[in-house]
Amino acid sequence: MTIRLDEAITTAIEFEKKVLKVYQDAGKHAADPVGKRVFEQLAKEEAGHVAYLESRLTEWQKSGQIVLAELKTIVPDSGRIAEGRKRLAKPMRGKSASSTEVEHLRRALAAEKETSAFYRTIVSEMAEERRALFARFLEIEEGHVAIVEAELDAVSGSGFWFGIQEFDVEKG
Repeated sequence: MTIRLDEAITTAIEFEKKVLKVYQDAGKHAADPVGKRVFEQLAKEEAGHVAYLESRLTEWQKSGQIVLAELKTIVPDSGRIAEGRKRLAKPMRGKSASSTEVEHLRRALAAEKETSAFYRTIVSEMAEERRALFARFLEIEEGHVAIVEAELDAVSGSGFWFGIQEFDVEKG
């Protein structure tokens, strides 16, 4: 059974809003300035996803067509993320991450994985001419998974916070 495009977009909006809330909450509670900035940047990106999807849904409802505007991302390419993960070596200024920060990262990772799984399913089930919208979101959300995994590895596995200069989420 193929899902209707408007249903897929509406569901995608719900997923994006859920992830947005996770990042907003995490940003409010992050004590580490680097972690706070990462959460805030990811929240900003997720808010842009919501706006983008809402605009596509409105366009579909008005005209029965969707023009895919460029969807930019702060996510660096996968090679830069992988290289950054290899160079996790900046100490957290002598302190460990708080359990709250680790918990927020775990919640973010779960939300991102759930969202990526949704997009993966939609891409596999959607008619070919409508896949492009969701394929781009899948690519971006998988990048978010990689960023959050790197942050989580850094704060829970090694006692280091991910060196933001290794890949700068603000520059992509």
